[in-house]
Amino acid sequence: MKNNIKIYGVKDAYIKYLSQYQEHLFLHEGGSFGRKYIGTVLEINGFYYFAPLSSFKSKHKKMKESVDFIKIKDYAVININNMIPVPKEQLIELDINAEKDPHYKFLLQAESREINRQKDRIRKNAEIVYNHKKRNKDSTPLAKRTNDFGLLEKKCREYESTFSKCKNT
Repeated sequence: MKNNIKIYGVKDAYIKYLSQYQEHLFLHEGGSFGRKYIGTVLEINGFYYFAPLSSFKSKHKKMKESVDFIKIKDYAVININNMIPVPKEQLIELDINAEKDPHYKFLLQAESREINRQKDRIRKNAEIVYNHKKRNKDSTPLAKRTNDFGLLEKKCREYESTFSKCKNT
């Protein structure tokens, strides 16, 4: 995982579990017709952190990039402030080449290329946002819109003790 950044999904059961504790998690309730919860995985503080991708919308054209908001051209955006720690066993690596829908496959390939073009910036920004939240709690606008990483790491550990391995050890 150190070099290229890959695109992953997260198992529904884990998202459902964490959504009890954090409001910025969106359940897609599974199935091929539901919202796919995909994103990138970064290693921070010994955890696998999942940074969700959101579809690019017209409103994003007007928005400026920031430390917690990165545009992946006009394909998607990464909201680093919404990243979550995820047990390794709850990650599902996307096999882009196995995607049957040619339009979606092309989109995923384009997103993957652009994510890896920006991989150093994505990793750096994720570390900045993580450390900013830990340092500032909810005392700044950035910290207020960022997930509570301390709480989520605690919940990840609890999940780990019950269901899987959360830490990268």
